[in-house]
Amino acid sequence: MRATTKNDLINAVAAHGLSKRQSASVVESLFDIIFNCFERGEDVKVVGFGHFRIRRKASRRGRNPQTGDSIEITARKVLTFKPSKGLKLRLNH
Repeated sequence: MRATTKNDLINAVAAHGLSKRQSASVVESLFDIIFNCFERGEDVKVVGFGHFRIRRKASRRGRNPQTGDSIEITARKVLTFKPSKGLKLRLNH
């Protein structure tokens, strides 16, 4: 299955009556706004679509599966997505 690209999104927005340049600006602006929210540590919730959340993972001990050596896994942030009930229903019908 083929993935939808940013250019595909721009073309889909343009199909609603905007020029390609305007559509590209809309898509780029939306991604910039969402990314800026993540940089500030904010969640992004889109009603009817889902909830993007930044989760902080603490550092922990891990094991290298190839050597069996114990290693330190550093603290990091991960992005999680929980689809809305509406999105789940649309996917399954």
